Amino acid sequence: MRGYKSEGVVLLRRVYGEADRILVVYSKDYGKVSLMAKGVRRLGSRKRGHVEVFSRINFSAVSGKGMDLITEADLIDNYSVIRKSLKKATVGYYFCEVIEKVTREGEKNALLYNLLTEYLEDLVDERELTEMRKEFVREVLISIGFWPITKVMVDPDKVLAEVVEREMVSARVGKKVLQ
Repeated sequence: MRGYKSEGVVLLRRVYGEADRILVVYSKDYGKVSLMAKGVRRLGSRKRGHVEVFSRINFSAVSGKGMDLITEADLIDNYSVIRKSLKKATVGYYFCEVIEKVTREGEKNALLYNLLTEYLEDLVDERELTEMRKEFVREVLISIGFWPITKVMVDPDKVLAEVVEREMVSARVGKKVLQ
């Protein structure tokens, strides 16, 4: 088994079995990785609070037969200020969904990782959430090569839907919440 360590942001988590979760983490060194978090749903689990969506973590994992297994997780920032505001939490979930949809498993992109962490940090103090959302989509699409830097983007949600070939779930919710 090959072990590795990295820093990452939890994009998505799914329940798996009675006590486990599958996490999708966008890491600094390995890009998007799916990790099995064994026993994390148990009340006594030490990793339980570290693996929430849009938490920034240092983690250790080992490669398994089917899916990599997270062995250790240390919280860097859980963005508690964002979690306390419905509007900010909606935008935070949107950022994570965008990154999750536009990337593939194992594609490393340090620029995207830095973009995501910068926007999550800026979201703590931000007041103009609608503009921030639009600017995030524009910068993501530019960094992955789907939009020219010089061109103005009128409707980022429409362009993003064309790129991922489906509408973003959190985009619909976000528009209603941010009104």
